Amino acid sequence: MDNFQKEIDERANLALSNKFELLLFRLGSDQLKGKSELYGINVFKLREIVPMPTITRAAGMQSPLLGMASIRGQFIPVIDLPAVTGCKPETGLNLLLVTEYARSTQAFAVESVENIVRLDWSQVHTAEAGIGSRNITSIACLDTDGQSNNLAMVLDVEQILYDIIPSVRGVEPSAETAKDFNLKPGQVAIVAEDSKVARQLLEQGLKSMGIPAIMHNTGLEAWIKINEMQKEAAANGESIHDKIALVLTDLEMPEMDGFTLTRNIKRDNNLRQIPVVIHSSLSGSANEDHVRKVGADGYVAKFEINELSNVIHGVLKKPR
Repeated sequence: MDNFQKEIDERANLALSNKFELLLFRLGSDQLKGKSELYGINVFKLREIVPMPTITRAAGMQSPLLGMASIRGQFIPVIDLPAVTGCKPETGLNLLLVTEYARSTQAFAVESVENIVRLDWSQVHTAEAGIGSRNITSIACLDTDGQSNNLAMVLDVEQILYDIIPSVRGVEPSAETAKDFNLKPGQVAIVAEDSKVARQLLEQGLKSMGIPAIMHNTGLEAWIKINEMQKEAAANGESIHDKIALVLTDLEMPEMDGFTLTRNIKRDNNLRQIPVVIHSSLSGSANEDHVRKVGADGYVAKFEINELSNVIHGVLKKPR
């Protein structure tokens, strides 16, 4: 048990150095490309890997939902991941990846698991411009030199769950979502989120709150924008705090993760008073501990827009 906890702690501490671990797996032959591709998900979202159990199919349940499985006494939905990605397993669906996302537990059926690799987020690049699939959020280069074709496609699990399981879509904004946030004229929220569906939900949610937002796909893009705004403010004799009301960031993102973005902001004397709220599908005490270590002002698990509104209201009301 001590060794197991040590391993968990080591993986948690990777987040403080812009690193993470990626579980690599295969889904079979891609029906369009005619070859087997490597896919990946963050190990932190993985609860366990189990052999394919008996699946109970409920009436009316349609592909890519396979049915329900009992895992350690808990009935959870099982998603046929090859069906989602357009792949055909050569040896069948042999394993379940049991994951925890956005306050929900589900299992993904896969053909095989390869291994776990430790990467820097700088080795991961956003895929939206070059990959047509709505279910791929980024591409991970598995070699440190970044020059090889040894790549893995990182799944946008939030998009997959949003499309398949309505219960993960969160609560609609209520009348209480729109509060008095006391924003100054011209102030905006800087948002960093790599999942397209999560960005859309956040943009809609912030609009319902009356908070203008500038959206970014990665933490690095957001950090570059913040620095540009800081230089513009200084050149005009203005305060950056008159420009940026808060920063809202995911944790897992290509190029620069949310922990690193937050740490960069809080280490800069001119930026450190800007409130930072982390909005992530990664949950658990280890991540919440890291949120405190990097100096974030708030943490909200996805997707509950009214709770997010309350947290943003709270951090904006704090004296600075």
